[in-house]
Amino acid sequence: MWRIYQFPLCPFSRKVRLLLGEKSVGYELVRENPWDQKDEFLAMNPAGQTPVLKNEQLGITLMHSAAVCEYFEETVEKAPMISGTAQNRAEIRRLSAWFDETFYARVTAPLLHERMIKRLLHRASPDAKALREAMKQATVLLDYTDWLLDKYHWMGGSVLSLADLAGAAQISVADYLGGIDWGRHESTKAWYSGLKSRPSFRPLLSERMEVIAPPAHYDKVDF
Repeated sequence: MWRIYQFPLCPFSRKVRLLLGEKSVGYELVRENPWDQKDEFLAMNPAGQTPVLKNEQLGITLMHSAAVCEYFEETVEKAPMISGTAQNRAEIRRLSAWFDETFYARVTAPLLHERMIKRLLHRASPDAKALREAMKQATVLLDYTDWLLDKYHWMGGSVLSLADLAGAAQISVADYLGGIDWGRHESTKAWYSGLKSRPSFRPLLSERMEVIAPPAHYDKVDF
């Protein structure tokens, strides 16, 4: 059995969990706050980042969500998430990286810092200016996802792919933290609503981060 070391609002852990759910790979969760920097966790991943996946029976430890997803894509045939022509696969990887890097840096990370890290670690209030900027960036970036979905139906083409899972993982955390204005993004909203209804996604919507409550619409498929 795979163990996933993660915390509820880790978007990279969510991406991996969505992939495993689509591929019907079983796992159990182990709570790990990377900001605690525990020696035993750093021994598994010196970078001190979640997720880390460990399978003691196989003697395998995996880390970094992109590498983890590639591992399961190569070893589990069911529900391929990086498929199609070489060009298609390159686009899926590009968009997955865009969500992991650009969306995370401009939207998810600032929201996590202001609304989670400051509250849990420093007992401090969020910076209103930083929150407004993160929400502004979310609007700009979701304009691009609207365009992608209007063009391709899914983020990376005509079928569900890792690009969708990476996007849903980042957007779900931003939504939990109140950083998404859904009023002007109908295409992305419809896509996200469909993903929320998938069995792989439902476990994520039931999880909560202590002392931080999501908006009322967060766990509703129709919102």
